[in-house]
Amino acid sequence: MSSSDTIKQATETARSKTSEAMEKTKQLADAAKTQPVEAKNDFLHTPFMRAALPFINGGTAGMVATTVIQPIDMIKVRLQLAGEGARTGPKPTPLSVTKEIIAAGKVMDLYTGLSAGLLRQAVYTTARLGLFDTFMIALTKRAKDKGNKIGFVERAGAGLGAGGLAAMIGNPADLALIRMQSDGLKPAAQRNNYRSVIHALTSIAKTEGVGALWAGAAPTVVRAMALNFGQLAFFSEAKQQLKDTALSQRAQTLSASAIAGFFASFFSLPFDFVKTRLQKQQRRPDGTLPYKGMFDCFRKVAKDEGLLRFYRGFGTYYVRIAPHAMVTLIVADYLGFITK
Repeated sequence: MSSSDTIKQATETARSKTSEAMEKTKQLADAAKTQPVEAKNDFLHTPFMRAALPFINGGTAGMVATTVIQPIDMIKVRLQLAGEGARTGPKPTPLSVTKEIIAAGKVMDLYTGLSAGLLRQAVYTTARLGLFDTFMIALTKRAKDKGNKIGFVERAGAGLGAGGLAAMIGNPADLALIRMQSDGLKPAAQRNNYRSVIHALTSIAKTEGVGALWAGAAPTVVRAMALNFGQLAFFSEAKQQLKDTALSQRAQTLSASAIAGFFASFFSLPFDFVKTRLQKQQRRPDGTLPYKGMFDCFRKVAKDEGLLRFYRGFGTYYVRIAPHAMVTLIVADYLGFITK
């Protein structure tokens, strides 16, 4: 064999080896890129994670929204508690309440009860959005098996059921939030000065009994059912109706959440008002309570303060509910998209 043939053969061999090495390197690189994604996808699609994700996404979305909206919620509660038992008198406004809170302390007082608000979202919103998605999946499957499409009635039923069950679970945190936000209205000597949501819960259970943590549970459940009916059912229905329009996906979600926020506010405010009054009340020196229950509170407020009192602060409530609904639903929608 000539030297030129030897060199040619060596060159071909080297080229072949180089090509094999490059191909192997490319395969390893591709594997390195795809394996983490595959591992992630495999983890997200395990039966446990598929069942848990609606709850995780819902709780995360609710906590993000509460952090943004907490100051408005504080003002809403103070508006509902102002002028209790009197039909006439000064009519507070969101601006006057805000000025009063800031003048009495500092700007961060608007975030009083944030720990309770976050705990409530971690429990309540996790449960209500998680249960709603779980119910919707089951209802959609049942409708598909029958050759039908899911309708507004099924969406409304899922929203009502999820809201009621979640409200019962989250009532103690909701009660602690109201107590923390209303504590500043008392004379300094009578304040409980709750340090955190845990301190509030333990103090209430110790002084009033564990059962007191479910004070106002009836209107809380009805409020949650009304709010969920307005928020989740109308959000789901609006998204379905806007699906074939020229609006972008983001615009559809924003529009649907704004519509849901309005209906959620309208249906739930009277029950939210009564819930706040019942959860704020404490026993008088003679051991009696101002209100015996939800219906007694409705009756006394209507008689002593007028029917329109139930919708006092609707603007503030809408500004609190609508953005909260929008942030919650948009974040939950996005988390659902990236984890599907």
